Amino acid sequence: MIPVDISTAPLTGAPHTGSRRAPTQFPFGSLTADAGASAAPVLVEIVKGYLASVEMEVETAIARTSRSPMIRDAHDFRAGIHDRLLRKLTGRSYSALVHPVARDFPIEQMREGDVFFHNDVYRSEGGIGHLPDLCVTVPVFAGPEGERQVVAFVQAFGHHDDIGGAVPGSMPSHATSVFEEGLMVPPIRLWDAGVPNRAALSIMTRNSRMPESLAADLDAECSACLMGARRLGELFDRYGVDTVESCFDAIIDRTTTTYRREILAKIPVGSWVWEDYAEHDGVDEPQLHTQRITLTRTAADDPDGERLVLDFDGTSPQAKGPINHCGDYSDGVFLKKWLAPILRNLADTPERMAEFDVNEGIVPLIEMRFPPPGTLLTPVFPAPTNARTFVILRLLGVLAGVVAKAVDGRMPADQETIRYTGVYGEDHDGRPYLMREVLGGGSGGRYYADGEDTIHVVPDSRNLPTEFTEARFPFRVEALSLAMDSGGAGKFRGGLGYEKQIRMLKDAHFMSIADRSILACWGVKGGLAGRPFQVTIDPGGPHEREVDALADSEPVRAGEVIRIRTTGGGGWGNPLERDPELVVRDVVWRKVSPEAALADYGVVLTGSPEDDSLSYDADATAAARASRPAPAGAFFDRGPGYARLAGGAAAAEVDRV
Repeated sequence: MIPVDISTAPLTGAPHTGSRRAPTQFPFGSLTADAGASAAPVLVEIVKGYLASVEMEVETAIARTSRSPMIRDAHDFRAGIHDRLLRKLTGRSYSALVHPVARDFPIEQMREGDVFFHNDVYRSEGGIGHLPDLCVTVPVFAGPEGERQVVAFVQAFGHHDDIGGAVPGSMPSHATSVFEEGLMVPPIRLWDAGVPNRAALSIMTRNSRMPESLAADLDAECSACLMGARRLGELFDRYGVDTVESCFDAIIDRTTTTYRREILAKIPVGSWVWEDYAEHDGVDEPQLHTQRITLTRTAADDPDGERLVLDFDGTSPQAKGPINHCGDYSDGVFLKKWLAPILRNLADTPERMAEFDVNEGIVPLIEMRFPPPGTLLTPVFPAPTNARTFVILRLLGVLAGVVAKAVDGRMPADQETIRYTGVYGEDHDGRPYLMREVLGGGSGGRYYADGEDTIHVVPDSRNLPTEFTEARFPFRVEALSLAMDSGGAGKFRGGLGYEKQIRMLKDAHFMSIADRSILACWGVKGGLAGRPFQVTIDPGGPHEREVDALADSEPVRAGEVIRIRTTGGGGWGNPLERDPELVVRDVVWRKVSPEAALADYGVVLTGSPEDDSLSYDADATAAARASRPAPAGAFFDRGPGYARLAGGAAAAEVDRV
């Protein structure tokens, strides 16, 4: 086993002007001299499966023993397993980073039973985006008695109900400072050799409006990670440290090799630029907050290697409101793993795409170049960050868009699959309550298939069950369905968002942290943009009103309905090329209205869906489509909201192909 001291390892690479690489740059290396080349292939598969099993067991334990709806029911949390070089080994989903813990606590001084905790955005090396995301890290020990040492880490982080701050839920939409957003905790030793730090726990729960839920969730996460550490230790005991670490290297190297051969090979050598926007920050009036990527695919003979270079120059200055994201710490290592799943869309088949892991193996293939401090991606403390999803989710779409320019559109159209909505007040017994929900939206159409309906960006997360919410909170769920016509029209239609209607039984306040209420999810290759996010209170009633997508405390009277419609994904390809039979099917399924069938797809319907006679007139449909003007050749369709914020412009300069 080759010892590596992370705390004293030298910096690597030439520093990029203005970045914050030092002193928080960590080297990327291997645990064994041959980087896992000698590991037995069968054993590598066994170890890989074991890691996935441990990760799933940790998540199952958290889901079964936590208390808050956000963790237990919505499943807005993740577990991850990392080696002693801090490399993420599992690839099922994203996770936070061990880097801030190893930075502040030398690995050689860690003890069995230790649990480390942090949620400080600016001390997390980019792994934590906003303060409600609480992270626990447990070191794994192995080796003979008297010589046991840290060999890995088990980690979990999740979005908790409340960690203090200016508003319930710790996500004030009008915050201008991180101090308004809740309690900041840099890395601390929350459990010391198996003994919980009661003082620290008391401070955290005292600052929460939901102290019992917070205490129970933290206990669940700490206990689950300690259990995971024991399970992982058994793997080292069974096969030996050297053998298991050789398998770790092989797992990482296999990912690097696979992505280089099957993903990078699909992108031609060259450079492309594209940008997209957040529409508001909660403080200033709505405007275009730009996130730009210049993508460069280097050649195999490049002096620094074959890779993708993502340059974020041209990104807007940091916002006054809470949409900033700390992406440039530790050379962007978290952001690389966050964005990499988009690249899987270049796989040969959807089935092959599902086989791709995103672990530390993608890190050597992506170079990130950040602008100087003071932008949306490089905010300066104490800039607020609680709505950083407006930036970090948008970057998924920006990367998809710029890659689409490079590969003639063979990437999905846009999606916006997370937003926070909720209500708070007092229940029938006069006790305070807080209900928050992470509602998904439709994904973008693809060059081979429609987008998926109501997906969630956090794997395995979901909307809250009606039976649970009605039993616990003073409202009634009157409807939960797909939002008709929300998916962008296209040869392959965008997926649909939710329509949810809840009727309040007591006076309360509604909250929302959402984007894409003006700007829509863009369509590509002739596909049209989807419908934006919308919240209406008392629809059709005497007090009907639209609610801003960023709202902290919109009053809602008892008896009023809150109607939430989430975003639909963008469409892919010319809608007039869609198979009319599919349009008929969508009308029967109430995904597309009869009016949209004609207006968007040029399909002339006959019969009625009520008596199963719905069909279409082939000749009339052909004539209707032939009478339409030829498509303008727009590669991207941003929807009508873009002109409102762009001074009337229909498209951006970078939209040209």
